[in-house]
Amino acid sequence: MLAKRIIPCLDIKNGRTVKGVNFVDLRDAGDPVELAEIYSAEGADELVFLDISATEERRKTLVNMVRRVAEKINIPFTVGGGISSVEDVEILLNNGADKVSINSSAVKNPQLINDLAQKFGSQCVVVAIDAKQINGQWIVHLVGGKVPTELNLFDWAVEVAERGAGEILFTSMDNDGTKNGFADEALAKLSELVNIPIIASGGAGNIQHFVDSFKVGKADAALAASVFHFKEIEIKALKEELRKNDIEVRL
Repeated sequence: MLAKRIIPCLDIKNGRTVKGVNFVDLRDAGDPVELAEIYSAEGADELVFLDISATEERRKTLVNMVRRVAEKINIPFTVGGGISSVEDVEILLNNGADKVSINSSAVKNPQLINDLAQKFGSQCVVVAIDAKQINGQWIVHLVGGKVPTELNLFDWAVEVAERGAGEILFTSMDNDGTKNGFADEALAKLSELVNIPIIASGGAGNIQHFVDSFKVGKADAALAASVFHFKEIEIKALKEELRKNDIEVRL
């Protein structure tokens, strides 16, 4: 059985790590390079670095910071925010990223998924999907959750998998920052529908929530931010508890 992965997420705005609730009310959580180095040393399996205002501000991801983070860590590193072309990805991979995460640009130009998978391999293409429930339907949102689309989460997930995405990073906007647990029902449905790894995001508040994301939600990895940034959960303690629950992790 493949080991489940624990992934701290660094949401970056104006060069700092930030964290909010339901995608708003952002507060400072520290220097991204320092945090990345700490998580790498503490046993995180991967890191995700999201330049959360790049799309909205119509600019590219902070390449210098990507390079600085890559120099400090020895675990896989996914970068997202403002990526809209093969050239953007080439620059990030050349500066130390192992994978890229695309979201708004994939919805606007689905062919980009095919192009990136073809040029760089599916293993480095993560499609991030931010969705929230509207009238009982999971609706995909863009631009950091600000713009609703017509897309249904599950239909879009199937399409991105077919187009060559290597992983899906699903964030429940309803759960984000609430610390009430991941959207396990939606996660389980995604896992049934596609045969690529699903990363759970949005809602981690305690260790049991991680256990549930793997056991109930069938996620392949679980991503969290504030519980790690503010030292509410230590990665080592989390992994030891997962082991006790018969969940395979790398210690």
